[in-house]
Amino acid sequence: MGENASFWESLIYAHPTCTTWKQEAEGSIYHLASILFVVGFMGGSGFFGLLYVFSLLGLGFLCSSVWAWLDVCAADIFSWNFILFAICFVQFIYVTYQVRSVSFDREFQELYSALFQPLGISLTVYRKIVLCCDAEVVTLEKEHCYAMQGKTPIDKLSLLVSGRIRVTVDGEFLHYIFPLQFLDSPEWDSLRPTEEGIFQVTLTAETDCRYVAWRRKKLYLLFAKHRFISRLFSILIGSDIAEKLYALNDRVHVGKGFRYDIRLPNFYHVSLPETPPVQPSHRLQRGSPRRKPVGVTNCSSFSTQ
Repeated sequence: MGENASFWESLIYAHPTCTTWKQEAEGSIYHLASILFVVGFMGGSGFFGLLYVFSLLGLGFLCSSVWAWLDVCAADIFSWNFILFAICFVQFIYVTYQVRSVSFDREFQELYSALFQPLGISLTVYRKIVLCCDAEVVTLEKEHCYAMQGKTPIDKLSLLVSGRIRVTVDGEFLHYIFPLQFLDSPEWDSLRPTEEGIFQVTLTAETDCRYVAWRRKKLYLLFAKHRFISRLFSILIGSDIAEKLYALNDRVHVGKGFRYDIRLPNFYHVSLPETPPVQPSHRLQRGSPRRKPVGVTNCSSFSTQ
């Protein structure tokens, strides 16, 4: 115990205390280094945040090295600061290489900024998603069909990048699909990975469209390898289906000024006793989330945005 006490005492009291302080301040290089350190530690996360941090910290350590070489004339201070500068420089080069390796075309970059970046998805994770669709954006010309009712197999999941898609069933308009919405999210959600099915609606391009398509088998393999990506797509697809259901809800009514509400499918029976009971088949079935509920009629007019 005594030896430990003497060791700490020698460590603390071995150096003489400062009785007098320097009257003149250190040179401008030292203060510049301190400012760079303060600003550098304010960097954020992500690739660009790392570039910001390592660049400013590297410049700060470089200024400290110059200060130690010219003003202090201390080899140990110079050596440590120069080593730290070299480490920051190597890290900056490494992060720069990573950023260049995950660069994308303009449409994929815009898709990332609009949909995936707000969710906190990193560029490395997004790169796996892009590679799964072969980094390809497909063009669909005006009045060409993406899928035909009762004919087109459900073998992919597509996300609209630009344009507008019209969804119809038996020639009757249901709703539109706008950019950043999935073209076939209800069909995707209606099937298990081992099941097969066909479209129950027709999807027609109302304008020239561009979309990204992931093949089912390839996307399921990606989900199996990366559970985080699987949960991400589950959230995106669920939100997309909810938007489509509410788009249908805005277009239907049950007469006499009452609106049909998919959240309360039996509520209007109380309000309209003369309305005949609707069979359970009016509810949206698994496999056909876009189908119009039986027993309701379309609005007389529908204005699109």
